[in-house]
Amino acid sequence: MIDTRLLAYMALAFVLLLIYQAWMADYGPEPVTSIPQEESVSHKPAAQDLPEADFSRIPTPASAPDEPGVMERSSISISDQQISIESDVLRLKVDLQGGTIVSADLLDYPVDLQHPDTLVRIFDTEKTFYVAQSGLQAKNAAAPNHYADYSATRYHYELEQGANELIVPLVWQDSSDVRVTKEIRLKRGQYDIEIVHQVINGSDQVWQGLQYRQLQRSFSDEGNKGFIRTYTGGVIYSPENHYEKIDFEDMAEQPLNRVISNGWSAMIQHYFLAAWIPQPEESNVYYSQGVSNYSGQRYVLGLKSPIESIAAGESLTFASTLYVGPKIQDKLEQLAEGLDLTVDYGYLTILSQPLFYLLDWINNFIGNWGWSIIIVTLLIKAAFYKLAETSYRSMANMRRVQPKMMAIRERYADDKQNQSRAMMDLYKKEKINPLGGCLPMVIQIPVFIALYWVLLESVELRQAPFILWIKDLSVKDPFFVLPVVMGVSMYFQQKLNPAPVDPIQAKVFMLLPFVFTVFFAFFPAGLVLYWVVNNLLTIAQQWFITKKVLGNT
Repeated sequence: MIDTRLLAYMALAFVLLLIYQAWMADYGPEPVTSIPQEESVSHKPAAQDLPEADFSRIPTPASAPDEPGVMERSSISISDQQISIESDVLRLKVDLQGGTIVSADLLDYPVDLQHPDTLVRIFDTEKTFYVAQSGLQAKNAAAPNHYADYSATRYHYELEQGANELIVPLVWQDSSDVRVTKEIRLKRGQYDIEIVHQVINGSDQVWQGLQYRQLQRSFSDEGNKGFIRTYTGGVIYSPENHYEKIDFEDMAEQPLNRVISNGWSAMIQHYFLAAWIPQPEESNVYYSQGVSNYSGQRYVLGLKSPIESIAAGESLTFASTLYVGPKIQDKLEQLAEGLDLTVDYGYLTILSQPLFYLLDWINNFIGNWGWSIIIVTLLIKAAFYKLAETSYRSMANMRRVQPKMMAIRERYADDKQNQSRAMMDLYKKEKINPLGGCLPMVIQIPVFIALYWVLLESVELRQAPFILWIKDLSVKDPFFVLPVVMGVSMYFQQKLNPAPVDPIQAKVFMLLPFVFTVFFAFFPAGLVLYWVVNNLLTIAQQWFITKKVLGNT
């Protein structure tokens, strides 16, 4: 008969293997991608990266979209005319060709603690091509798309001390007296950027046009290995279908073309995202496409507004919000419905979300995520105390009758059928549930995985210190102290359990603490901390119950 604890350990080991593969995908060596030398200098965009320009095929909010198309034009390089814009949390580089945001550094988020001056960069044109583009398209009239040339009064703009907002105007002027001012508005302490196109129609004709906003990037396989993985790619939100992932391959092979009201589109990666958020109640055509040039494939995810008309001598403003920053859940909730779902906890969101809120609530009081994990572990143990007590009593009773089990095994060594029958009679007589001992392990597995995703996906826990040598709970223990303590605690916990009657199973159990120590050596320190505390509490509880049960015999 296979020991039920062995089945539980095997299930946990399999889960750990899956998580290990995901962890190595995120933090293991990244594949080297060759970039042509000229690409690193000019970063020529693809010729097909404009949305459909045929106004006979662009819908109003009430109509259905047709198939998207492309506007052919020659490739134009990312220009050398770039300006810098800096708030207290963001540092942007904006290309005056199109007013495209080609770089975004997060001033409060270093890449790692060892290099505090190297900041996380969302948009980039030097490694992974990734930009935020926006522009206007007009019917039978001029309009600045993301290839148009804008002018600015300075090369550097900075949020002044004491000011709460920075407004950077970029101006485009057409010979037909159509003037567009593209304003980039940043607020103190905020990662959402308001992009405003103010169109002044100084011509003698009605101007009809729309705005489009899109994210364009080259392929990235960050986090896309293993069975459990962090997601890098596109997502959209609609009130009807809620949170939908659109990976890079789908953008090219199954182009998106849908009218959505009260939605948003984004490209997300581990801990960070960029998202275009239209005005409330605004209907937009959401589109995607793959575009190719000599440097390889790029992917576009964007949205187009309804057509607006501006009479001669009149003006109109198009406005959108671009969020570029960390996945801070409370801020995302305030910006748009469903935007907090970009913190992707996967199928166990129903467990991960409450765990995060509980951790966050406790951390607001004590100011240390490590101690918050310890307190949450105590609360989880308290919640399952009665169930665990029943299970540990069952295991203690199994240990009490182990001599009788050994006798049955010896008596029916060559008769497995009668051996099993005698074992079941013994369990019935002693009122023992042989499956009861593995229940605590089974219960812990989903909580373990849910907490894993909280530690993996929640940017609030990124680079969060605990005590002494643990400076970052979201990465492995640099000196492997916690994994070793976890292995030792697991060894002592096994000593409280009845030894398997099968000698092969007994040898397997002897190896498990070492195997799990190796597994946990690569896991986030916060996750190992949870497991260490959980094991220590389990040992104390099981020792007390075992002593009580065996003492009454």
